[in-house]
Amino acid sequence: MIISLISFLVVFTTVVLVHELGHFLAARKAGVKVYEFSIGFPFSPKIATLFRHRETEFTLRLFPLGGFVSFSKDGDEDAKDLFGTSPLNRALILSAGSLSNIGFAFLVLIFVFSLGKHLPVTQAILSGAETIWAVIVGTIEFLAKTFSGQGSWEGLAGPVGIASLAGKAAAKGALNVLYFTGMLSLSLGIMNLIPFPALDGGQLMMLLIETVRRKPLSVKTYQIFNLAGFALFILLSILVTYKDVVRLMA
Repeated sequence: MIISLISFLVVFTTVVLVHELGHFLAARKAGVKVYEFSIGFPFSPKIATLFRHRETEFTLRLFPLGGFVSFSKDGDEDAKDLFGTSPLNRALILSAGSLSNIGFAFLVLIFVFSLGKHLPVTQAILSGAETIWAVIVGTIEFLAKTFSGQGSWEGLAGPVGIASLAGKAAAKGALNVLYFTGMLSLSLGIMNLIPFPALDGGQLMMLLIETVRRKPLSVKTYQIFNLAGFALFILLSILVTYKDVVRLMA
């Protein structure tokens, strides 16, 4: 149980930090200010400031699950720099997290295939690319079948399910943990591009709407959209976690 919990925290936090680092670096390159880069759940209390660099405060939150970057100052929800930059820069910043996850997964798979399967580097690169493409296609097919009523949500895993899988991977050795980390990073990258509220894909969809209508949406519209998305996300997380617990107890 302890091994599963520690493995889950290390693996999941690593994957999320790779994601947030993508947003952070893309924002810095575009000249958009990032006011906080945090390790931990966004709505948990801040317990420490690790260090500061320029305007960015690198912090640690009470609940050590995941991480986030903030484009807003304390008490300012407008994220003026982010919304004030060009649509292209916004699109790059919003998609950079997922692209970082996919790129990270690709590098991890190359390493695992080279070391674990003793493949030549060129073959490991090809196998890594084939694996990523297969997961992308499989995810699209899974979502298409699920939302059309031809599939089910049984393939989804929440925090409990991921912790269980991380523990099993840890029991089989470091390479298995690394492979699991790469696949989780790949899944997170792909899923975050889905046009669902509160995900990066949802924000990209809002940007597309603004571009088509040639007029920015109001801050209130974004707030309502994100709040509704977050509520749906929490509800889905609870349902998936419940299924994870039932599955483990069965």
